[in-house]
Amino acid sequence: MKIVTNLLLVRDCNLEDRTVRLICWLQNWLCRFVDTVGWRGVSGSDSGSYGGCRLYPCLRAGFGALQPLRKWVGFTPSPHFFPDMPEKPETEDEPDEVRIERDSLGEMSVPVDAYWGAQTQRAIENFPISGIPFGRRFIRALGIVKKAAARANAELGHLESPVAEAITEAAEEVIGGEHDDAFPVDVFQTGSGTSSNMNANEVIANRAAELRGESIGDRVVHPNDHVNFGQSSNDVIPTAMHVAAVEALRKDLIPALTTLEETLQRKASDFDSVIKTGRTHLQDATPIRLGQEFDGYRTQITHGIERAEESIGHLSELALGGTAVGTGLNTDPRFPKRAIESINTQTGCTFQPAESTPAAQAAHDAMGAAHGALRTVAGSLNKIANDLRLLASGPRNGIGELEQPENQPGSSIMPGKVNPVIAEAVNQVHKQVVGNDAAIAAGAAEGQLELNLYKPVIAHNFLQSARLLTNAAEVFATQFVEKLEVNEDVCETQVDRSLALATALNPAIGYDKASEVAKEALQTGNSIRRVVIEKGYLTEAEAEDVLDPEAMTERAILSDE
Repeated sequence: MKIVTNLLLVRDCNLEDRTVRLICWLQNWLCRFVDTVGWRGVSGSDSGSYGGCRLYPCLRAGFGALQPLRKWVGFTPSPHFFPDMPEKPETEDEPDEVRIERDSLGEMSVPVDAYWGAQTQRAIENFPISGIPFGRRFIRALGIVKKAAARANAELGHLESPVAEAITEAAEEVIGGEHDDAFPVDVFQTGSGTSSNMNANEVIANRAAELRGESIGDRVVHPNDHVNFGQSSNDVIPTAMHVAAVEALRKDLIPALTTLEETLQRKASDFDSVIKTGRTHLQDATPIRLGQEFDGYRTQITHGIERAEESIGHLSELALGGTAVGTGLNTDPRFPKRAIESINTQTGCTFQPAESTPAAQAAHDAMGAAHGALRTVAGSLNKIANDLRLLASGPRNGIGELEQPENQPGSSIMPGKVNPVIAEAVNQVHKQVVGNDAAIAAGAAEGQLELNLYKPVIAHNFLQSARLLTNAAEVFATQFVEKLEVNEDVCETQVDRSLALATALNPAIGYDKASEVAKEALQTGNSIRRVVIEKGYLTEAEAEDVLDPEAMTERAILSDE
């Protein structure tokens, strides 16, 4: 009540102004109340959402109608009236903090030192969705495409040499990562990726103008007429997608998987003499050498590398030159070949024009298929990580055949506990990649007619999977697998106690007698060797030959002479 009285007794206002101020104050604080508590009392929700409150939209609409009046009065609530309320922050930009850029829809205020222009600014304001912009690989690919396009268009006589040289230099800076902060557009944007293409066009155009001694925003180097000449977002973005994907596979993922492959191979060699109990269905099975297990893991990674390499074939086809719908309107017929030659020089990879540019723009089957290879690699890593966690479980009440590295303390409450944290991180990467694969598979199957409209999310998810798998493989190899040690005593003890040794008796005494021996060994706690000898099925010498654990790890029938 005191607050209302203070509002109505402001000395520099007449009664009408005081009334308006009171209305504005009520509007301000009721809106803040609604935004804070979410009308829980009305909706019955504990989440603070407005979903169950029909009154809320009506109040918001009514308060919105008062906005012009509030602005005319110039009312800013003060701590004099409500001591707990902070002063209203100043939101208006100072005149020298922005510049005016223009596009086909009109003028836009852009931060004065930003290299982007009006269309990028519109995208920033239109898509405040995830806060996730494109990463280094994709921005680099955009720079590569723009540099190649400028060179090709200059060679073909479509760009003046000074303009092309400035664009090329600016694009080279983008390739090198000097302007990553100038690419803020959210990955959840227009499905063609036009906002990101224009982001690149505007940044490169403004930086090129600056390199020529001109002012940013003057359009002496034009984002559309110069940087985007002979191109469309519809062919630039799928081209950048493929360039980024191939580089991520060739330069990041495959080398990381090779590191893991070599590490597993070394461990397979180091552990090859260790005989241990095999397990199927998490139950005891016939013996296997630990080296054989690790060589199996190595084989999975080797095949994963091969799958990744095979997927590069179709990714090497580029849509560049297809322009709007794949027909190549407004581009020189010689442009695709010239530009792609430049891309090959820049990347050290081998790309070629797409067999069908309409297909390359309307569908993303190659991205879907390639990510399928990544999903399989993630599954291999997950399987290996799970197996190593089990074999290292313990240290006293688990399998305990492996001793894991002590990467970090494992518990905030249990002293001395050490967990397989690296392997667990690998497991989580697998789950993320599977989720990315679902999104890519769904997106690659969508789009209408001449254009797939899920390009940004396909590109982002693919590159995220490649990055996660790259880092996970490197860390898994160097911080976990390389540091594993074997507990040979545990392995030997568990082999001697295994009931599955009875499997080798089948050819010598038959399945039924071997089953009888195994059951009695389980009931009495004796070894298979002791039981089979006591029952008179084999002599000690025969049992020594047939029940040789090392011999059981090779392809053979042990009862043969």
